[in-house]
Amino acid sequence: MQVRAVARNVAISPKKIRLVLEQLPGRSVTEVLARLRYIPSSHARVVAKLVRSAAANAENNYQIDPRYLRVVAAYAGDAPRLKRWRARPRGRAAPILKRHSHVTVIVEEA
Repeated sequence: MQVRAVARNVAISPKKIRLVLEQLPGRSVTEVLARLRYIPSSHARVVAKLVRSAAANAENNYQIDPRYLRVVAAYAGDAPRLKRWRARPRGRAAPILKRHSHVTVIVEEA
């Protein structure tokens, strides 16, 4: 049984968070959390919280022991962008796009 957890509108660009997510699939939840603890990126904290949430969903909703869970998939998609404007020379303006993402982690019993 696959169980998922989704974090929506995370204020991290999808391109940056995918660098952390690509290391997760195929590993057990305990190993993933141990790896994320030592990744030198602040984005790893967001992903670790999401992995713990997926494990808690599996434990509480489906009575699956978290020790036997493994990460099947982890991906990030685009969320609505925050649009701002920056002043430029000669009275012009340039757009600033603050990208956000929807992050999903799927776990299943090994």
